[in-house]
Amino acid sequence: MGAPELLAVLMVAAVCVLLFAGYPVALTLGGVSLAFGLIGSVIGAMDFFILGALPQRIFGIMTNEVLVAVPLFIFMGVMLERSQIAEDLLETMGRLFRSLPGGLSISVVLVGVLLAAAKGVVGATTVTIGLIMLPTMLRHGYDPRLAAGTVAATSTLAQIFPPATVLVLLGDQMSNAYQAAQLAQGIFAPQSLTVSDLFAGAIIPAFALVALYLLYLVGVAVFRPAACPALPPDKAAARGAALVTRIAKVLIAPILLILAVLGSIFAGVATPTEAASVGAVGTILLAAIKLDRAGFFRVFVPVMTRTTQVTSMIFVILIGATMFSLVFRALGGDDMVQRALTNLPGGTGGAILLVMIGVFLLGFVMDAFEIIFVVVPIVAPALLKMPAVDPVWLAMMLAINLQTSYMHPPLGPTLFFLRAVAPPEITTAHIYVGIIPFVLIQLCALVVLWFAPELATWLPHKLYGGM
Repeated sequence: MGAPELLAVLMVAAVCVLLFAGYPVALTLGGVSLAFGLIGSVIGAMDFFILGALPQRIFGIMTNEVLVAVPLFIFMGVMLERSQIAEDLLETMGRLFRSLPGGLSISVVLVGVLLAAAKGVVGATTVTIGLIMLPTMLRHGYDPRLAAGTVAATSTLAQIFPPATVLVLLGDQMSNAYQAAQLAQGIFAPQSLTVSDLFAGAIIPAFALVALYLLYLVGVAVFRPAACPALPPDKAAARGAALVTRIAKVLIAPILLILAVLGSIFAGVATPTEAASVGAVGTILLAAIKLDRAGFFRVFVPVMTRTTQVTSMIFVILIGATMFSLVFRALGGDDMVQRALTNLPGGTGGAILLVMIGVFLLGFVMDAFEIIFVVVPIVAPALLKMPAVDPVWLAMMLAINLQTSYMHPPLGPTLFFLRAVAPPEITTAHIYVGIIPFVLIQLCALVVLWFAPELATWLPHKLYGGM
């Protein structure tokens, strides 16, 4: 290993150490990259002036039409949360299934699917479901571990269900990696990979995951009914036609909004960015209908503030990761990764397995956005050069893996979101133990997708043609 490659390894190690120490991710990536760029320049391992390409790359990020969808989808999710539309969904669905053992947990998963498709932001989904459903589930005798695990796992569906922000960012990074891999192979008319491909590829795996969640909850209801009892009849609750009317009133508008956003993308009528603008406007209209004028403006300002905060965080990390990738490549790190993955025993399968394990472990210390921006640009081009690796399948494997990293103990961000809003009766131990069955379900889903890649590739190939 030469001096440049040794510096590349040390740079990665330095980033990991500083992240463990609690330093901000974006500043860590940028600062470490600058320091190692200077060291590399001094010892002749790289030309420091290569950092002159950074402003152009940042300009490219800011003008990337795909990334314009990010703040729009974030706005859409935050508006649904602050306008209490999500709260109405949870309460109404809870009434619908209250008479069944495990009915509340099933309601959480079903509403979680709608919120995931409408919000695309894990933190907001966790807070919304946790505040509304956890006290209700505990009040009616649910096992705290089952209640906490169900809420935490359901909230992470926002990572995998279109139009998840993670899928937008992963699609952008995977598209760049796929083109780089083809150019490196001498293909000068490369095929493209779009965010729409990833949205289509996520549909079947996401619903399969929901089916596994529901199967587990039904099993708990059958074999451990005391952990999730049916709710007693509520004489004051709406019944019959009144209940149907309430359900229709609460469900129809959000479902139509989801269909408008995703349907326009899958039909090829709109790009994800254009569909995101439709979703943002749609949530404004829903909030305006639900709230009075004063209430709408009380909600609108905090929504804009929160959207700006989250968007700024994502793009600052992306800029830091861009600088990191630039220095890493200048030190020959990408060639080193290519050789390491190619020479692994087991060929393509061994290389992908190692990357999946690495991403899973990185989930203990890094956010999904950080992994996408830092790890994917390094490993994805090398993997996509290997034979028979479909980019949509690889992206879905990474997406489900990232979803798992968001909720596995001890440092899954979803667990901390839930801990912040959980009632005092739910301890950290309840959350950690309760999430274990769902982590195992996630790992089973990864195994199934490994051996059945058609689950991810069939729909995008059907809609958009083979890649």
